[in-house]
Amino acid sequence: MAVLRALRADITTLNVDCIVNAANTSLLGGGGVDGAIHRAAGPDLLAECRTLGGCHTGEARITQGYRLPARFVIHTPGPVWHGGKENEAALLTACYRESMRLAAKHHVRTMAFPAISTGVYGYPLVEATRIAVDTVRQEAEAFPQAPQDILFCCFSDHDLAVYEAALAS
Repeated sequence: MAVLRALRADITTLNVDCIVNAANTSLLGGGGVDGAIHRAAGPDLLAECRTLGGCHTGEARITQGYRLPARFVIHTPGPVWHGGKENEAALLTACYRESMRLAAKHHVRTMAFPAISTGVYGYPLVEATRIAVDTVRQEAEAFPQAPQDILFCCFSDHDLAVYEAALAS
């Protein structure tokens, strides 16, 4: 049975097999978590991302972790919030589902997710957290090869409290 936990930490410092990057569609770096991951991994990550040709919202791509403690980085562009009327929930669900499936394909046992789309993309935290926890839990239960130790890495104490409440329900 999968273990899902939340913690407040810098995702770039976690000693896990894989971290997930809340990327933009170019995969060439940006602000927030994306920028932090690119800075910590070093220039080789950007060089590899340039070979991938971008990524559509809700899809996922995998790269090496380079100078990160994590062996892999899964990049997934989340949806920008437009009030929930532009398929945002389905797209965010796809981000988590595709990340879990890509991790399983690469034999990842431990992984960490940021709160995808909840920063500058504006997705409401409580809704996004429920989608994250439910989707990851479903994928972990449905696929025995899926990662079984999964962290939700939170930026603030408030985010952590929201994730802990969702994990407890």
